[in-house]
Amino acid sequence: MVKDTASYSQQYLGVDFRQHPERYRIGKGEQGVLLAEPYKSELLPHWRFRTPEAARVSSQKLYAMYEEYKARGDFVGMDMARKFLQMGYTRARRYANHKSGQKYEGPVPPERRGQSGAWGRAVRPLEPDPEKAASAQIFWALYRKVMEDPLYIAMRKAH
Repeated sequence: MVKDTASYSQQYLGVDFRQHPERYRIGKGEQGVLLAEPYKSELLPHWRFRTPEAARVSSQKLYAMYEEYKARGDFVGMDMARKFLQMGYTRARRYANHKSGQKYEGPVPPERRGQSGAWGRAVRPLEPDPEKAASAQIFWALYRKVMEDPLYIAMRKAH
């Protein structure tokens, strides 16, 4: 199989993944979560993690949307809801560790903008925020529920 090196933003530009689910790539982790339409526009307005209550409402809504996509047999929608639940966990976890949301010291080198990683920068000291840690756990529970769903597992394998 030939590896496609074009970026998600290039491949996803102008694609309606409800009409063309075959063009959707699962990717690693949350890859493409803010690019795949119309799902991004449907899910993003419900994504909140600032407080445990906001995380509870958000994660329950995102999980309900996962169930709706599942009832329609819409794997792309299911996977996108999974990505938003995962992103709720990872972002809340980052803020739980670093109140500023900045994991690394100093600016990102210009040639590395838009890429993840330290790129020679030191990790900031931990500044624990128990409220964000609680938010992260709320998202984690529903993310795990999706990842353990036998239908999701089968559809992911088939996709």
